[in-house]
Amino acid sequence: MRGPVLRLAFVGALVSSAVSLVVLGAASAPLIQEPRPINQQQRPRKVALPQNNNSAATKPRENPTPQPKEKAAPEEVAEGDVVRVDTELVAVPTVVSDRNGLPVKGLSAENFALFEDGEAQRITNFASTEAPFEIALLLDTSGSTRAELQLIRDAATEFVKMLRPGDRLAIVAFKNVQRGSSLEPEIQIQSPLTSDRRLIQEAINNIGTSSGTPFYDSLNRIADQVFQNLPRPEVIGRRAVVALTDGVDSSSESDFAQAQAKLLRAGLASYLIEVETEGYVEARLIKDCDDDDRLGLSDKQLERYRRLFDPDARPELYQDFCRLGQNRRLDISRRLYELARREMNDMARYSGGHNFVVADLSGARSAFAQVANELGTQYSLAYYPSNKAHDGRFRQIRVELRNVNYASVRAREGYFSRNDNSASIK
Repeated sequence: MRGPVLRLAFVGALVSSAVSLVVLGAASAPLIQEPRPINQQQRPRKVALPQNNNSAATKPRENPTPQPKEKAAPEEVAEGDVVRVDTELVAVPTVVSDRNGLPVKGLSAENFALFEDGEAQRITNFASTEAPFEIALLLDTSGSTRAELQLIRDAATEFVKMLRPGDRLAIVAFKNVQRGSSLEPEIQIQSPLTSDRRLIQEAINNIGTSSGTPFYDSLNRIADQVFQNLPRPEVIGRRAVVALTDGVDSSSESDFAQAQAKLLRAGLASYLIEVETEGYVEARLIKDCDDDDRLGLSDKQLERYRRLFDPDARPELYQDFCRLGQNRRLDISRRLYELARREMNDMARYSGGHNFVVADLSGARSAFAQVANELGTQYSLAYYPSNKAHDGRFRQIRVELRNVNYASVRAREGYFSRNDNSASIK
């Protein structure tokens, strides 16, 4: 986000963008038993709570939200079938890699063991790497110049070309709209989930720029609208958000905890392509407010910083960006960037996705290629929890390999249980 607005902006080519993913490595070619089938800117963004400046991921905050009621169904299901029981069906995206980081294919459900809070669970749904995917592609174009906007379009177009014919994609972006005498960022679902490549390309071509970054609000919209319907049988556990952003929110009404809880409940894996913009922003934050090339922090960013890091301070001390000294501006920006990085890492870790950091938009293409490769080689497990309590608490998930040598596994690390009497797929 560039320009003389009181907001942080993106560096060079990419303005807020966030897509993360990981490719796990193991050690040498895996040796497996014969698989057997089973039945079956504004930059600094909002954050949930102040944290220490270490990189340790934090357990998602419990923030239960009532879920829509669903019909009950039998307990066990063959591969690909959808079933309802009086509990949640929890989907677990899973990636298996050999010691060289290459995907391990050809596994069956019997090669996996699944645990919730340390208790073994029965895998009732299993999808192999060939099953299709549904993806919401979030393109953060806040503060982008015309040249940068085209780079974002080109990177998104290449990503679409890497997907398989059966994969469905939705395009979400930000755009300025006139409200009264000012321009404000608005979240736009450029296209719903579709496999029509012509419609997808048209949506990418129509993305614009914005002067703000409603990153958290956009994640909520994706969970509520793009993925509002229950997944088709073949895509249970095969839904993802892929975001190109710097992760620094400047204009959302919601916060990180709300967005993360909603994504986890929807069973969405988060892949974030984190574009490095901090250096660019800092150089312009310290400029005089009369300088046309300066950047600023939005009122929401300043209030968020005060609430999280300086709660005893009088609110009026953070109501005028131009009255803040240079060191104070830099300190606020750095703390908010640190929080954004931890939040993106947590989003990826707990959902089974990954966070890629790129220096500029030219690196986004490579990151997109890694995301597409991982999505195309991901296994999907699902189970009905043996813990039937509907308490809205966070449940820890662990996946282990069986009879697979020299390989490592990465999977969704947890979810929020339902907190009412409705049934849903997590």
